[in-house]
Amino acid sequence: MNAFEKKIARHGHKGLLSQEIEILQVNMGLKCNQQCLHCHLEASPGRVEMMEWPVMKLVLKAAESSRCRLVDLTGGAPELNPHFRPFVKALRERNHNVQVRTNLTVLLEPGMEDLPDFFRDHRVQLVASLPCYMEENVSFQRGEGVYEKSIEAIRRLNALGYGTQSSLTMNLVYNPGGPFLPPPQLGLEEDYRRELHNRFGIAFTNLLTITNMALGRFRKELVRQDQAETYMRLLRKAFNQKTLPGLMCRRQVSIGWDGTLYDCDFNLALGLQVNHGAPDNIHFFDPSCLWKRRIVTGEHCFACTAGAGSSCGGSIIFS
Repeated sequence: MNAFEKKIARHGHKGLLSQEIEILQVNMGLKCNQQCLHCHLEASPGRVEMMEWPVMKLVLKAAESSRCRLVDLTGGAPELNPHFRPFVKALRERNHNVQVRTNLTVLLEPGMEDLPDFFRDHRVQLVASLPCYMEENVSFQRGEGVYEKSIEAIRRLNALGYGTQSSLTMNLVYNPGGPFLPPPQLGLEEDYRRELHNRFGIAFTNLLTITNMALGRFRKELVRQDQAETYMRLLRKAFNQKTLPGLMCRRQVSIGWDGTLYDCDFNLALGLQVNHGAPDNIHFFDPSCLWKRRIVTGEHCFACTAGAGSSCGGSIIFS
């Protein structure tokens, strides 16, 4: 057993088991118009890995057979996949709920200006990255000029009803700017609402706080600053057994750009595909085998179980 499984064994868990398949998270490729300091996948404009249409057709079948409640599209910047729009259309035609994880600035790229209208017309839910409401923190993580572009993109989305109408969800995402845990999600959400409304007159649905994984560029920066082990000690010390029932890996399957199956996006970053006898490729997708599978864990899992917990849907517990 690894250190994480030894830890949860003390709380009566013989391994971590999934409970159902509520979400199919689909990584559409590692190409991105940004190169963020905290990116666990090390996405960038130079990455060429991209999901092809034959794999997407198999994802459509998997969405049908699993009867998932949501198909969550991510990347990189998923909008940069050349098949992005036809894929979203195909999902919506089959009445699947679709969520897109956008970095916001991609909506201002040449040829992408009409994407907000496309999202609205197809009732796509949005999860938008804005790692802080302060410009200097965003610039540090994501580069100069990103903050201004992000605010402009939110304004355009607000004008279409995103973040102001209940049917057009736009959640923002906060990531810590260094080797520390996020503050309480609800309190930080109040700060975001006040600052963004007072300064720019913009609105959003909810704020999601996500703990940084010691993977990819964030890990490289930790190593450079000689803080990698200090950060991991922080995560291990902050382990909270109350987060275990709500871990995202227990209710989703992550599909890599090449069709490989993972328990979560972080396992994808590490190349830890589904194991313990469950199918590990979209070609062999079988809900009956994936529904109650044993999850592949590791030291990185302490990030999801630290403090209030962390998932692609933000904090796990609120008390």
